[in-house]
Amino acid sequence: MAQLTARRVVTAQVVLIAGAALALLIREIPGLVREIRIWRMAAVPSGARHPR
Repeated sequence: MAQLTARRVVTAQVVLIAGAALALLIREIPGLVREIRIWRMAAVPSGARHPR
């Protein structure tokens, strides 16, 4: 059996955390796209003035 070194353990932990973060980001992309569309619709164009 191969002996696990500290470097291999840390590398495995980094890979697992990065994979979990990437999976979470991919899962949340549709909601982020929806939020960006809402922000763009609610934003007032720079040249527009509010009627008084």
